[in-house]
Amino acid sequence: MTKRMIVMLIVVAVVFGGVFGWIWFSGMMMNQYFDSMPAPTATVTATEARQDTWPREIRAVGSFKATNGVNLTTELGGIVRSLEFDNGAFVEAGDVLARLDVDADQAQLAALRAARDLAESERDRLRRLRAQNSVSESDLDEAESRYRQAVAEVEAQQARIEQKVLRAPFNGYLGIRRVDLGEYIAPGTPIVPLRALQPIFLDFSLPERHLSHIEIGADVTVTTDAWPGRTFNGRVTSVEGSIDERTRSFLAQATFENADMSLRPGMFANVTIRWGEPREVLMVPQTAVSFNPYGNSVYVIQGQGDADLTVERRIVQTGERRGDLVEITEGLEAGARVATSGLLKLRNGSKVTINNEIRPEADPDPQPANG
Repeated sequence: MTKRMIVMLIVVAVVFGGVFGWIWFSGMMMNQYFDSMPAPTATVTATEARQDTWPREIRAVGSFKATNGVNLTTELGGIVRSLEFDNGAFVEAGDVLARLDVDADQAQLAALRAARDLAESERDRLRRLRAQNSVSESDLDEAESRYRQAVAEVEAQQARIEQKVLRAPFNGYLGIRRVDLGEYIAPGTPIVPLRALQPIFLDFSLPERHLSHIEIGADVTVTTDAWPGRTFNGRVTSVEGSIDERTRSFLAQATFENADMSLRPGMFANVTIRWGEPREVLMVPQTAVSFNPYGNSVYVIQGQGDADLTVERRIVQTGERRGDLVEITEGLEAGARVATSGLLKLRNGSKVTINNEIRPEADPDPQPANG
């Protein structure tokens, strides 16, 4: 019995050993086959790294701001009796825009004028009596004081009535009114906005490293989403005198003539400022660069013509980016052919073939297709 068991165990061991041995051998042979297989040729697009001249530019974003802009209101409350403007109209400084009810104030003014006239008559009478030495100097002084007080009360009431008349403080364009005829408004209630649009300011922030590049009078070019395809030209007219400690940036302001009033307060703008002399750069499309935390790289195509081509991975240093292009400051020479697509399937030494029928965009100033 024991002998039979031993024989069975030996047979089972041989069978399982053979099975596992065959599996191991088959796997080894398959791995050797795949390892010895030639890598498939990857199809890529390619271009040459080339020299170009780039103007020195500073790019930022900003918002337009009226040279003067307020929400007009009256200093006193009351009922709106007249609105003497049209929405969106141009007005000049001093134009009357609205009036509040002043009937009660006018009645009070009439009473104060009567009191003033009486005080004036009393003062004149005491002056004549004083000349005859019939009254004391103190009596005349009291009459003079009462008269001056009456005059001041009349002037104060006149000023109060004037405070219920809304006038334009400067030339500009009105917005849309916020009140209606007959409506009671409290002091400070906005009646209509007024904005001076010619010229117009543009406020924008820049990192402190650009402080030495910004000068008063420098040319500024902007584009806006509201007017695609148009550019607007202005000049730097003011630079903030200090750097924001939290953001390490400073505020600058440009002025635009805005003759056709295309630019409006609050409008967003893409800002470009040119400075200094243009510089020579080596550039490639951004799609040619594999951007990685441990270092950026490109795949340089080795070989002549279009046959038996391979790629070599090179670490490069990148600089400024403009549109679809990026500057290469180190690691690449002008004229080198680099792969611009299909980078994910490439390895160092991979065989490639070039097909440039459909190539990635390489525009330094791409514009979106609006509409």
